Formats: sequence, C-alpha cells, structure tokens
Amino acid sequence: MIPLQIERTETPLAELTDILFAHRLESTHERWRSLFGSTPFAFREGLSHQERIALSYDRLRLVNAEVADPRHLVADPVELTALHEWAGIVDPGMATVASIHYNLFLGSLQDHDQAGRDVSAFLRADRVGTFLCTELAHGNDAAQMETTATLDRASGELVLNTPTPGAAKYMPNTGPTGGAKSAVVAARLIIDGDDNGVFLFLTPLSDEAGRPLPGVEVSPLPQAASSPVDHCTTVFREVRLPLGALLQGDHGRLTPEGEFSSSLGSPRKRFLRSIGRVTMGKLCMSAYSLGVTRHALTVAMRHAHSRVTSGMTSGQKVPLIAHRSHHAPLLDAVATTYAATLLHRSVVQQWTWAEESDREANERLTAIAKGWITWQARTVMTECRERCGAQGLLLANGIAGQLAANEGTITAEGDNKVIWVKAAGEMLLGGFAPKPPSEIAPEHRAPTDPEHLQDLMADLERIWHARARKRLRERAASPMARWNAAVTPALHLVDSHVHRLAGEALLTALSQAAAPLSRDLLRGLHALFALRWIAAHSGDLLAEGRMTAAQVQELPDAVEDVVAALAPHALTLTDAFAVPDALLDTYPMLNP
Repeated sequence: MIPLQIERTETPLAELTDILFAHRLESTHERWRSLFGSTPFAFREGLSHQERIALSYDRLRLVNAEVADPRHLVADPVELTALHEWAGIVDPGMATVASIHYNLFLGSLQDHDQAGRDVSAFLRADRVGTFLCTELAHGNDAAQMETTATLDRASGELVLNTPTPGAAKYMPNTGPTGGAKSAVVAARLIIDGDDNGVFLFLTPLSDEAGRPLPGVEVSPLPQAASSPVDHCTTVFREVRLPLGALLQGDHGRLTPEGEFSSSLGSPRKRFLRSIGRVTMGKLCMSAYSLGVTRHALTVAMRHAHSRVTSGMTSGQKVPLIAHRSHHAPLLDAVATTYAATLLHRSVVQQWTWAEESDREANERLTAIAKGWITWQARTVMTECRERCGAQGLLLANGIAGQLAANEGTITAEGDNKVIWVKAAGEMLLGGFAPKPPSEIAPEHRAPTDPEHLQDLMADLERIWHARARKRLRERAASPMARWNAAVTPALHLVDSHVHRLAGEALLTALSQAAAPLSRDLLRGLHALFALRWIAAHSGDLLAEGRMTAAQVQELPDAVEDVVAALAPHALTLTDAFAVPDALLDTYPMLNP
C-alpha cells in the first residue's frame, strides 16, 4: 500500500536519474546532453523553412565531429538511441537527418557485406546518406514496391529505374540542401526477367553542390507540418550502377558473372532482411519521442512552479502547481513518461542481447513499444503545451515545434496503427499466451498493491485476447471479414499488453531503488499509471469478476490519494529527467 502522505525530506534526485538512465547518464548520455545544451544548438528566431533545413545539415556535421567512430555508434543500440533522446529537443530536423544518416544509411551499409566498400566520405559526413524505400503508391505495403534494378549482362551493370509514376520514392531528404548525398535505394533485383525480390542498392544522388546526378530526378514536396526537412520525390531514369552497388548478405548475393544466390527462399523474407535497420529505427524513433516528452514535462513543470495565479481567497496568489486541476494531469503525464522511459530501456536491452531465435519476438516487442511510446508522447506533450497557455505556443519555449515534429515519429519506420495490426495478428496466432488469473479473490486484495494492479492489467490482456480469438473463430463471408471482426479487440489486446509491460518496467525500477523516498515515489507513479488504466476499463474487470463493485467505487478516491501524495514532489520527479539548465535558461517563458 502506498503511503498517502510522503513527508520524508531526503532528496532522491540523483537516484531517480540513475534509474531512469540505467546508470549511463555520465558514460553514454552526457556528451549529447552537453552538446545539445551548447550555444550552436540554441533556438534561432526568425529563420525561414529553407534556412532551418540548411541549419539542420550544418548541425549534423557538428554532431558528426563529436563521434569518434560512427561505425561504433551505428553498431551500439544503447549509444545510438541515446543520441536520439537528446537531438530532437533542440532541432527536430537535425535529429531526423541524423537518424537517417546513421541508422538507416550507415547502418544498412554496415549490416551487409562490406566487400572492400569505401565508406570514408560517409563517416566524415562529406556525403550525407539517405534511405529510399517508401514509394508514392507503396507505403505500408512497401514489399510490393515497383522500382527495379535490372542486370544488364552486356555491360555488367545494374540499371536502376522508376517504371511508373507511383514508383517514385516518396519523402526522402534528397533535396539540394546539405551538399552531396548518396542513398541506399530499395528496388527489385531483376535478372534475366526473373524477379528475385527487393534489395538495397548504394546509389550516388548528387554532387558537392547538391545538384542531382544524371538520371536522378528530384522534386521538392510541399512543406510538412513536422520536422523541417528537405522532403522530395525521387525517380530514376536508367541510372547505371556497378554490381557492387547491391548490399549483399546471406539473404542475397550476386557474383561478378551475374549469378544470384540466397539462403532465403521467400522474397518477402529477403526484403525484410534487407531493410532490417527499420527495426532499429523503431527504437530510435521511440527514443526521440521520449527525449522531447521528458523535455516538455520539465518545461511545463518549471512553469507551473514559477507562474502565479489567483488562489481561493481574495488577494491570494499561488503558483499554478498548487491547483489540483493543474498538477493532476501533469503528474499523470509524469507517471506515463517514467513508465515509457523504463519500458524503452528494457526493450533496447532485450534487442541488444537477443539471440537470432528471438528475433521475431523482439521485432514485435519493438514495434509495439514504438507505437505506444510515440502515441503517449503526443498525449503528454499536448497536455504540457496546454498547461503553458499561450506561451506554450511560442517555438522559442521548446514545446510547440517538438510536438508537431513528433507526428513524424508516429509514421516513420512503420505507421503505428499498421505495425500494431501486424503485432495483433501475430499475438492471436500463437505469439502470445495470456497469464492465468490470480487465485487470490479480488475482495482480499488492496487497491494499490503493486502486484494486484499488475494482475488486473494482465486480466485485461486475457479478456481482450479471448474476445479477439472468439471473433476470429466466428463464421464470416471471407478472410477479410473474419479479420475485420477480430481486429478491434485484437488492438485492445496490444494496448493492454504494452501497458502491463510498462507497469512491470516501473516495478523493476522500484526494486532497484535504495532510498526510501525513491521507492515511495516510484511506487506512487506505478499506482497512478496502473490505476488510470484500470479505471478506464473497470467495467470489463467487474463483469469478469476480477474486481468487486466496492473496489470500482473506490478507484476515484484511490487516484486522488496518490496524486495528493505525489504533488509535493512533482518538481523533483521532472528534475530527474536531467534536462540541462543551459538549455532551459534560453526559454523566455522560464526567464521573464
């Protein structure tokens, strides 16, 4: 049971920070935290859209100067996601092009056979790398893309071609800003009329002045509401490439004589192996969203403590944070953000150490976490923006622009709803086994006992799993009709699953805390996070006999008690996010 009055005076700030950053703040995060808090990354007022794009590429090269060995950065999920956690705070455009350059481009090169390939220009960022997969007519069904790379036996070359308008590569950062660029381009490998599936091909796009090379046609897209990036459509007109342009591996090899071999018989599996860095990209997008979320909460919480408003008696002035209507939604957001951060730490660790046999399960976990974290970022940042009033709309105060840019993470590396639908199908068809119900009767359990709350979240998983399976088994006119009947409860299953995992991550952190106050605060955050989720679904739990009517009636008071206990420590909880004061000191809202 959580104490309803947390009155200890010790400061658990350092321990909370250590737990949130997995004891890697100094060893892994500090260089990015310091760099992005420095003057070259401060917000610049009055720049045009094109000027912001140019600044992002200039800053990319400043980032690259801090990287001793980009190959090590690309190969280490912990290091790479740490970069993303801090980059989006100061420049969403720079964070976007950095993610593409390091993860999708350099990562793809590094994950395939090197074959003596010279990548020094990319490591120095003399040439910026980009990633061309999505097509105008093929986004979520990218495996059906139309771009072709055809073997010309007479010349011993590959011919890259865009056969239809719908095959134009859509939204890559291939504009002239930023200087010379190359790409890894996803295309169908055609040999003697046979389609061998989709692979990646290293393709130079432009010269040092950013001018497209012969056969490469680049058309700028209208300005997007998200990160300021040079989004374009890109097509290829008989662009000739050496055979070595193919990024090879066991999934597909091409000899100098033009003979193709693959260890994978399925073209779809070859495609998924070719674009394997997209899964790492999901971890990067999640990290990006977490960074801007923690930052927005830090700004909003400091504003809430410094801005005064009317109290409840005539002439009284109190800080905004004194009002329950102001601090309750912010504390809800803090609980969610702690859970999301700790879940991400767990997912990154599992991905880093996973065996090949665990690949499919870890890819699914990564996709589920990416969808949930980036969606939660939108919700939390919207709350933070509103709690800051009109000042929250100013780009110089560091929330509104990052909130808009977060929309890109929701779509990038897999549209959230689509990747959840895929995960839902896998969970229904054998990728998930529900936890059995607790044998302890609900009336014998305390409403804020952490194990009880976790069991209730597991109950919701089991409820939605059963409902989805039942609807999937029912007779329907077609496979599409069967899936349409099951997909809504299946998506609720995914949502319940990730909530339980996030709650478990919070409890794991609680077990690691040594200071009594740290433990109390983490227990309170877990209770608030779990109670909000359970209260939203209490009808299902009551109907299934997993809660009593009395417990359902007690939920609102339980939530209020937890909020009241946490409120005096709200600033400590967000200060643990370690957003640098050098950055916060530049915001007009916090420095009137």
